[in-house]
Amino acid sequence: MDTALADRLAAVDARIVEAARDAGRDPSEIVRIVVTKFHAASVITDLYALGVRDVGENRQQELSAKHRELHGLDGLRWHFIGQAQTNKARAVRAASDVVHSVDRTRIADALDAAADGPALDVLLQINLTDDPGRGGVAPREVEALAAHVHSLATLRVRGVMAVAPLDEEPARAFARLRACADDVRRVVPDATWISAGMTGDFPEAIAMGATHLRIGSAITGPRPARD
Repeated sequence: MDTALADRLAAVDARIVEAARDAGRDPSEIVRIVVTKFHAASVITDLYALGVRDVGENRQQELSAKHRELHGLDGLRWHFIGQAQTNKARAVRAASDVVHSVDRTRIADALDAAADGPALDVLLQINLTDDPGRGGVAPREVEALAAHVHSLATLRVRGVMAVAPLDEEPARAFARLRACADDVRRVVPDATWISAGMTGDFPEAIAMGATHLRIGSAITGPRPARD
């Protein structure tokens, strides 16, 4: 077992507890997802031994490969947090328990068409920037997207996801995300998840109501060089 990995995980978890208490929240209501992109599957095995049950991947190929290799880890939940593509929807669905990046009707329809099992939990990705080229639905369009996804029998709208812009205070961005979450709940009342907060800004996300944090290098350490 990598003792440094255990130490980093414990340190981050302590910071999550502190941030939750500072915000007047129960730490147990916050899900910590460890982002393991570019790391070997053995890192996930080590994390599992430390009690981690939620891991995130950004790339479909890596997600699928690790999912196949580690299929025996009972109770491990796989979160796909990268940009979803319609031509990879079937592979993403086959290896995911939660997809965080549904941002248009086409990808929702593709995931629905790929159904071969239980309903898939999905989050609607919100674009918190003014750049239409960034991933995510515009806030003004999120209610319409929520209604469409909610109408698909094999998808279950759980809430919203976003990445805070680099040129803005995270708290301001996450406040807008919380407003989008309120909009979605007008359409899907039980869509209570807010996936927000990464290594550099998760305390601000917790203060703004995040239920799911996506934390990578603060736990896993520096990512290996890409192939």
